Parts: sequence; structure tokens; C-alpha cells
Amino acid sequence: MAITQVRAQINGTWYTLSATGTAGQYTATVTAPGATSYNNPGGYYNITVEAVNSAGTTGTADASTLDGLQFYVRETVPPVVTILSPSDGAYVSNNRQPVVFTATDETGGSGVDLASVAVKLDGAAVSAAEVTHTAITNGYSFTYTPAAAMGDGAHTVSVSASDNDGNTAAAKSTTFTVDTVPPALNVTSPAEGLITAAPALTVSGTTNDATSSPVTVTITLNGVDQGDVTVQANGAFSKSVMLSEGANTIVVTATDAAGKLSTVTRNVTLDTSVPQIVSASVVPNPADAGATVTITVVVQSSSGFARTTQVRTTSELA
Repeated sequence: MAITQVRAQINGTWYTLSATGTAGQYTATVTAPGATSYNNPGGYYNITVEAVNSAGTTGTADASTLDGLQFYVRETVPPVVTILSPSDGAYVSNNRQPVVFTATDETGGSGVDLASVAVKLDGAAVSAAEVTHTAITNGYSFTYTPAAAMGDGAHTVSVSASDNDGNTAAAKSTTFTVDTVPPALNVTSPAEGLITAAPALTVSGTTNDATSSPVTVTITLNGVDQGDVTVQANGAFSKSVMLSEGANTIVVTATDAAGKLSTVTRNVTLDTSVPQIVSASVVPNPADAGATVTITVVVQSSSGFARTTQVRTTSELA
């Protein structure tokens, strides 16, 4: 019997095959399905072939009877790696800073191959036990937490991943600086416990941080921020403040780029009062030449209380 029709079905679409001139051979050029076969049963498209002869009898075959009808289709779009934190250039104070990133594939793609996800710290591969993951839409969210403390300074974490069809994502990395040491802070003026009659006072000192300069300085006077403080390239700073009568509390805070703080407190008293001499006496008065006499002076202090001072002297009169 002569063959009158040969056709093949791929992903629900039928294609007619034409005789090639070689006995019994039929062929057609078709376009592969636009989606990966990875998610199909067995990971392939099942092709069904029908051949009809002139008597109307139909013969069929598919992937269950012929291995050649298992059609494997690979996607060509690589997954995407995104590092969420810490951002590139960040300063952190945690020496076991977690790095959070995602790896996602296209919708309907083969999906991210978990075994392909590789994380490196400063160029060295990290243990899989240090990386945890949870499923998200089209991929996974990962958290890498270093098992050992990182030293202060710059560190780079790089991430790579592939999908289940072997497409490799563009590697991503983030470089951040670990700083666990607060900045140095030396307040040179005023001295602790200073008592002054001048309301204007200059607060000055030096600061620095070996890992994450520049350092910012804030100054509060009695709990009120005194505004911007300029820190010179050499770490020196100064700020003029106006004291209130009586006790004053000055707090100087240095903050480095990682958020580490150093604080110095100075207690200063402003006393602008003028002592008042209330009374004075000399006893005995008059006195014999060479006699010992007592001088008594009463002074009104700034607190409003009188203070009596007595001085005994011996006069040598000619």
C-alpha cells in the first residue's frame, strides 16, 4: 500500500511531513516550542507521529515506543542574580554581616539550579552550610552568613548561578567595609568641671577612625544640638557655644561611617555674678602697737548667702 500522509504532532500542533525521495523517508522543518521542556513529564516534549496508507489504515508512534520522539527543548535566557544587601560600598559594624541575594529565572523557564549557586568571600568559596534559601516567584531568596568573624576592612562577596537548562547568570558582587571599632575622640577643651564667667565657650578636639573615615561630630549643650560641626582633614574640630547661667552639660559624639559611636561629656559652670562685700570690722580697734587683731569681712556670694571670713594679724606699730 502506498503512504498517503505522514504527520507529526509537537506540543499540540500538527505538522505534515513530505517525502524526501529516499524510500520511506518523510521530513518537515518546524519551529521548536518557545518554552523549555524541562518542566514536562520526563523533561521532554512527546512527539506523536501518524502514517496513513492508501487503504486508510493509520500507524502511530510516540516517545513511549521510539526514543527518537523524545524532543528536548532548552531555554536560552539566563537567570538573574540580585544582591539586596549590603549595598556595594556600604559600611557595617557586624563582623558576621549577612549577605542577602536572589536568583530568579524567567517565567515558565527551567528554574534556578540550586546546586549551581556558588558564593565566594574574598575569592574563596564558602560552605553550602553557610547559605540558606527560601522559594520565591521564579526562583529563590538566599542569605549567606559567614561562619567566622570577618576582620575589620573591605570584603567582597560574589555570587553566581545557573538555571536547569545550563544558562549561567551574570555574576554579581558587593564590596563592603566591616568596622567594629568606634572612632577615637579626644576633647581638648573645655576641661571637665570648668567654672567660667564667660558665656561664649569653644568646644574643640580631634577624632579619627582607621577603617571608616570620615567621622562626623555632633555637639549638644544641655540636650540641644548645636548645629553642623566641621571636621578638618586631620580630624580637628571646634565649635563655639553659648553657656547658660549655672550648670551646663556638653556632650560630644563622634560617629564613623559604620555607625559606631564615641561620646565624651563635659560639665561646665557659668558664673557671671560679682561678689558683694557686705561689711568689715577690725577687733580690737583701736589696738595697741604690736597687738594681734582680727579682721572680719562678710561677702555676699552668687548663691545669695553671706560668708564671713576672719583673718588674725599682728600689727607691728612703730
